[in-house]
Amino acid sequence: MTDHEHDDLAPCNAQRRTLLKTIGATAAATAGASFLHGCSDKNSAKRTAQGVQNLSFAEIPHGLDFKHHLPDGYSADLLLRWGDSLDAFAGAFSPDTLDAGEQSRRFGYNNDFLAFMPLDPDAAPGEGNRHHLSNNSNRGLLCVNHEYTQPHLMFSGYTEASSNRGTSHAHIAVEQQACGHSIVEIEHTVEGWQAVLGSPYNRRISLTTEMAIVGDAAGDQRLQTSEDPTGKKVLGTVGNCAGGKTPWGTVLIAEEGFGGAFQGDPDNVADEVEARNHHAFGIEPENRNWGDYDRRFDITVEPNEPNRFGWMVEFDPYDPKSTPRKLTGLGRFEHEGFTVVSKPNAPVVAYGGDDDEHQFVYRFVSKKNYLPRNNAHNRDLLTEGTLYAGQFREGGGGTWLPLIFGRGPLTPQNGFRNQADVLIDCRRAAKLVGATPMDRPEDVETNPVNDCTYVMLTKNKKRKAGQENAANPRARNTTGHVLEIVPPGRNGQRDHTSDTFRWNTFLLGGNPNAEEPAERGAYGQQPGNISPHGWFANPDNVAFDATGNMWIATDGCEDFGFHDGLWAMATEGELRAAPKHFFGCPEGAEICGPEFTPDGKTLFVAVQHPADVDNSTFDNPRHRWPDNDPGLPPRPSVLAIRRDDGGTIGS
Repeated sequence: MTDHEHDDLAPCNAQRRTLLKTIGATAAATAGASFLHGCSDKNSAKRTAQGVQNLSFAEIPHGLDFKHHLPDGYSADLLLRWGDSLDAFAGAFSPDTLDAGEQSRRFGYNNDFLAFMPLDPDAAPGEGNRHHLSNNSNRGLLCVNHEYTQPHLMFSGYTEASSNRGTSHAHIAVEQQACGHSIVEIEHTVEGWQAVLGSPYNRRISLTTEMAIVGDAAGDQRLQTSEDPTGKKVLGTVGNCAGGKTPWGTVLIAEEGFGGAFQGDPDNVADEVEARNHHAFGIEPENRNWGDYDRRFDITVEPNEPNRFGWMVEFDPYDPKSTPRKLTGLGRFEHEGFTVVSKPNAPVVAYGGDDDEHQFVYRFVSKKNYLPRNNAHNRDLLTEGTLYAGQFREGGGGTWLPLIFGRGPLTPQNGFRNQADVLIDCRRAAKLVGATPMDRPEDVETNPVNDCTYVMLTKNKKRKAGQENAANPRARNTTGHVLEIVPPGRNGQRDHTSDTFRWNTFLLGGNPNAEEPAERGAYGQQPGNISPHGWFANPDNVAFDATGNMWIATDGCEDFGFHDGLWAMATEGELRAAPKHFFGCPEGAEICGPEFTPDGKTLFVAVQHPADVDNSTFDNPRHRWPDNDPGLPPRPSVLAIRRDDGGTIGS
């Protein structure tokens, strides 16, 4: 299919001229024809009116202090904090006496991705299909990633520098239990949202949890270690950033910054392939000293162990006894997350990004078709299929390039033995086939209303002048931007399995009035539609409400003098890409994992690393949010946001 066959998705010239005027001459010169209105149809006016109505909240101002902020008429329940017990009989939280066994029964650190999974009160553990289809918005499982640990904010006696190479054995053991994932039963009561302590569903997944390795790379020699000569099982997961949910009731969690958990000099690894591999993921002698106490994290002892990380993990939250699986078919890189698009009797499609500068956007297409309500069949859909890397061309056209051993440059002549090598060295494979290097692709999600896919590109300070491309138009991009991928077809009926697509720049992050062109933001088609507090920088996570409005979480606004937070905007019509400021974090924190209940009346958000600023430590923190207790440190926490009148969030 040629690009011209998608012309029904492109705007008229008048729309394009209007938008280019709003972004300024410099941005127009770099963004050019890619700044298009590409995801609309004849029903867009009706949905636009709905979207405007559902974003009528009173916007909050930019600010920076030790509190979190919401619009008038909204309140937040403090639902879960680092160290909160998941066990009905555990005692009060005390960081001074916390050990690994105790942490394994408590909520983990630095909460990130959130997934609300409904619970049917009449179904039992293991009956995932009944639970998932219930759409219960008042009782469910909150599934929460724990991305990384910070000893200098968790324990007394450390500075940030000293904790990097000098963390004690006892504290490393706690860290390894504080990473990973928590599954917590929660319910909405007359007193607000609360955790159900002692629930049979409550579970911690950590770096000591046994997992299966499945897919084309499972059992390969590069995944074999002295502890696991089969290459088919591994202990634990780390670097768990964003994730996804499947239509068959399982949860996907990503392994992103796993390289920082390993120590050792790659140049001392005899195998040149693995030495290059370890360099690519930032494994250095100066990394955290976990390997001093857990030898599998020392690459000079176990050079293959890092190859067992950097995957997507799938698990069944409704079965506490189930074994999580690492899905090698989705590739190995610094996963921000993978989100699934499913249509009956068609292959499922999953989109994801590699969260690093000059890395790529990916798509996976399953070999078999999705069969609604046939969970036994569907749970193998992500183990067989084809992984693709995205190529974003000038003029708004794009192609998904397959990463298949033996095809194109992915041959023994270029160092690939088999498909396992292609998946383990996914970054190198994507570069060789001609994928477009991007400005830190983070969350990639599909809007359930217009059926288009949106890519959060956080920033790329490493992009030099002359390295710009149509999809990444700014050198030293400090403020980030968002792309819109438009598969062929109409809203709700787009063909995500097509190897071609259209794309456009949805917005450019930054201040619309910035003097520096590289930091000048562009939002929507009408400059007057954005308030002085509506602009933001560094888009990170994204969620969509039931009417298709986009909710963007940020990571980096403090570099511009105000808090990170959450902004909401329409995706169609005159208010397309015109953000409104909804939530503000306490200083030093970023917001992660926005997640709505099925009825849209609760919005869960994860506040990560509060008080993480220069010279802030456990002993002398910048502030002590959320407890504000002189005996407790700042604690990463999950909030449950509701309207005071019980209405739909945003309206």
